[in-house]
Amino acid sequence: MKTLNKIALVVALGLGSIAVNAQQAPMYTHYMYNTLVVNPAYAGSRDALTVTALHRSQWIGFDGAPLTQTLTIHSPVKNEHIGLGLSVMNDVIGPVKSTSIFADFSYRVKLTEKSKLAFGLSAGANIFQANLSSLEINEISDPVFLNDIKNQTTPNFGFGVYYSRDRFYAGLSAPNLMQNSFSEIDGENGEVLIGKEQRHYFAIAGALIKLSQNLELKPTTLIKVTPAAPIQADLTASFIIMKKFLIGAMMRTGDAVGGLVGFDISEQFHLGYSYDWSYGLKTSKYNQGSHEIVLRYDFIYTSKKQIHSPRNF
Repeated sequence: MKTLNKIALVVALGLGSIAVNAQQAPMYTHYMYNTLVVNPAYAGSRDALTVTALHRSQWIGFDGAPLTQTLTIHSPVKNEHIGLGLSVMNDVIGPVKSTSIFADFSYRVKLTEKSKLAFGLSAGANIFQANLSSLEINEISDPVFLNDIKNQTTPNFGFGVYYSRDRFYAGLSAPNLMQNSFSEIDGENGEVLIGKEQRHYFAIAGALIKLSQNLELKPTTLIKVTPAAPIQADLTASFIIMKKFLIGAMMRTGDAVGGLVGFDISEQFHLGYSYDWSYGLKTSKYNQGSHEIVLRYDFIYTSKKQIHSPRNF
């Protein structure tokens, strides 16, 4: 298979097709540190001004492979029930680039002394670009690959629900409710549909289980549901040693297995790295796996009134 044909395959998988729906949301091995990207109700839940940066290089050695970066910032405000956040994502697959900017709002309700329920809303825009005419394809007359999209901006909004305790959390969300279409005007054939956003639904959950004084188990999961596509689940189990070191393993159903490590440089600063290998795709024979790095920093408020519980998630 020629290199550009490989890229065309990736683009087709990323965009989906006119007749068939496909999953389009980027995947993250560190999803448990990137919660705001999928659930706006998470905003302000750490009782600190939290800044998280993530970079993912997928399918190393595969020309045109996905590259993804995210930056999230969120914090509670003076009203202890309200959290605000900002989520920025940049995703590149071959000649296709998607950038999104969303503002996040959450309203938190205290259920008991140890548990809270938050409802979240997000609103923003996706900026989509596609240089499809640069691809080398077998069907040179295919109108989809003869047209480019430059800076097509589409609005979107989402919602989420997030339940949390000191050692457990669970959430449901749909971060992009609008199913926008990306199209280009062809002078001869009229409007040509290049792709269409598909609505994704996410379920997340995690717990922290104390095994001994210096050892804890942290199981987490993220389940992604998209119409007409297989349900995909990330299952992760991590051990936290002496409340500073993290080592774990993950499995993404039908796709990948891998491992992750992390280190709390301080109470406020966490550094994490992961590697996963795609076993379930034909692309696995052409790449050397995927790397991901995450940095998270908490600007802790000095007022004790704003620090209600340990920041385990």
